[in-house]
Amino acid sequence: MPVVQPRHVLSGMLVNEAMRRQVVHLPAAASLAKGINHLLKLKVNALLIMDSDQRPAGVVSKTDLIGAFYAGLPIDAPLGDIMIGPPLTCFPDDAIESALDRMRGSGVHRLYVTGAEATTIIGTLSYTDVVALLYRYCRSCPKSTSRRTAAALPADEGGRLRVQEVMTSSVLSCTPDAALGQVIEGLMAHRFGALLICSRQGAAMGVISKTDLIRAYHQGVPLEAAADSVMTAPVVTWDQGAFLWEALQYMFLRDVQRLFVHAGDPLRIVGVLSLSDTAQVRSGSCRACLPSRFMTPG
Repeated sequence: MPVVQPRHVLSGMLVNEAMRRQVVHLPAAASLAKGINHLLKLKVNALLIMDSDQRPAGVVSKTDLIGAFYAGLPIDAPLGDIMIGPPLTCFPDDAIESALDRMRGSGVHRLYVTGAEATTIIGTLSYTDVVALLYRYCRSCPKSTSRRTAAALPADEGGRLRVQEVMTSSVLSCTPDAALGQVIEGLMAHRFGALLICSRQGAAMGVISKTDLIRAYHQGVPLEAAADSVMTAPVVTWDQGAFLWEALQYMFLRDVQRLFVHAGDPLRIVGVLSLSDTAQVRSGSCRACLPSRFMTPG
């Protein structure tokens, strides 16, 4: 009897097809303030930290920096004091699927890609890079529904993935008067990247992301400050019934890491769509790239 073996679009793809060749690094002696400046200016989520011999020693992410904020570390403390090491790595000829498994299993959002020598870092692989590869693949696929005009789409449009099929249905929120210390506690406890600020009636008012928090840390905002003093508004929302490819297109064009999802009313949030959610699907934006291979036992 034939055996059905699911095959995702990423099957057979290698890390070097998706990795980013820019590596942002700083010495361990550099200050937290300098690290925040680099993260904000270059729009990255983590820094590779080098030792005095210019070898990779660890990583400092936005999560590590908000932990330093919560702990009350001075902004001029060295990055080496909060780095997590050694950095997790992969090789350019590793399968992307195995790299994704390692990221998920280790609870990290990126791997550093090593060259011929283990101490030579030649790039990074993050969830964003994987989703970008999937999106490019989907756009070039002759079966992709995202390339068709509205008139050419099938009547049922059943092949296209929708936001509600990929999103995370749990949403972390707090009131505008919650202290930043409480916000940090919530984000770290749930391992979320952003928290929704809602009125006491439950209407979405704004968002506090890790970027907002490290900016507040750099500016000397106290942990006792109210959440609405540093939140970003308005909330960028998307309907749960919308097509995934439309949401991804918006996220890439606007450089947005996540969208809060509503069910008809933009003020009533029911979920979050992040790039890491999409990467875990390991597909493009429609089911055309989810074929199955029929294998006959030998």
